[in-house]
Amino acid sequence: MSKTIVLLGTFDTKGREFAYIKEIIEKRGHQTILIDAGIMGSPLIQPDISRKEVAFKGGSTIEELVSKKDRGFAIDIMSKGASAIVQELYKEGKLDGIISLGGSGGTALATAAMRTLPVGIPKVMVSTMASGDTKPYVGVKDISMMYSVVDISGINRLSASILTNAAGAICGMVEVELPKKSKASGEKPLIGATMFGVTTPCVERVRSILEENGCEVLVFHATGTGGMAMESLIESGFINAVADITTTEWCDELVGGVLSAGPTRLDAAGKAGIPQVVSVGALDMVNFGPMDTVPEKFRSRKLYKHNPTVTLMRTTVEENRKLGEIIAEKLNKAKGPVVLFIPLKGVSAIDREGMPFYDPEADAALFESIKEHLKPHVEIREMNCHINDPEFAEAMAKTLLQLIKK
Repeated sequence: MSKTIVLLGTFDTKGREFAYIKEIIEKRGHQTILIDAGIMGSPLIQPDISRKEVAFKGGSTIEELVSKKDRGFAIDIMSKGASAIVQELYKEGKLDGIISLGGSGGTALATAAMRTLPVGIPKVMVSTMASGDTKPYVGVKDISMMYSVVDISGINRLSASILTNAAGAICGMVEVELPKKSKASGEKPLIGATMFGVTTPCVERVRSILEENGCEVLVFHATGTGGMAMESLIESGFINAVADITTTEWCDELVGGVLSAGPTRLDAAGKAGIPQVVSVGALDMVNFGPMDTVPEKFRSRKLYKHNPTVTLMRTTVEENRKLGEIIAEKLNKAKGPVVLFIPLKGVSAIDREGMPFYDPEADAALFESIKEHLKPHVEIREMNCHINDPEFAEAMAKTLLQLIKK
């Protein structure tokens, strides 16, 4: 069945390359829509949607962008315009997949538009930037980044191979059929859960119980992007309830670690009013890279080499007091049912008696701060066990099932 694939990019500098992949896509029997987001030179391939239309949708004109001679401003305008057009095409059923080619500017522009599309819509970005830090481009969406190896400048034996593979990739993505869900599976509550290696036993037990009771569980690794991805899916209406066991990303946001999910972490479920059970998983640790990357000001702190690329730093009494206040304030705003679970014997695998981060005083500061700032309408359950003890996980899972049924 023929599908429609959008080709978005700067046709003044990458027109020949876009023409090359357009031909491959159309030979596979698919339709293309070409969106030109170039600014300076003349397009080297005829677009279906012109740069004038893109600039207009972005709130400006091509003439203004040319006269300003401000590349950053121009990319911002064309990104906004391209994003608006891509959204319109998707809503009109005229976009089954999207592909782009570019350097740093083209990649920033095209992926901004790609990020406005739902998860599941095929997105391929061939980029000179794909072998470095792709987080600014990918965000929390399923964008497939392909490294161009050489600059995207002409068709040669190497670039032809890369571009052919890219065209084949987007064609394969739009052609493949997703498994059909039965009516029963489509009615399953979709649950978001957060996990770290140090909270895995708890989360795995919670997941198992929820699945045994007819739920489908998405487990997010609490590495910053994981928390952001869950928050994004909640905002999009995909997730029906949350087992937010591992709220550790707030440690990195507060103290300055490398795995922050930003200041809106813990907001989405409350705003959506969906049922949530929340705990304090891994609030004993801040994350850094290898030991030699830990900032000098933290070198005298309690550090733990988790593996060669991850160093953990124990949170202090003062930091835990602040974390407790933040967690409480977030949950106080929840519009739906929420129960907070506190494991009195430790919040991670390395925060139990005899382990490196065992610190009853720091944990007590966290728990007391939460209780001090939590409003009466938010239920709190303290359990005299460790977060990874089976009874703790079972209590969280059963409580969430009860909230969902209500």
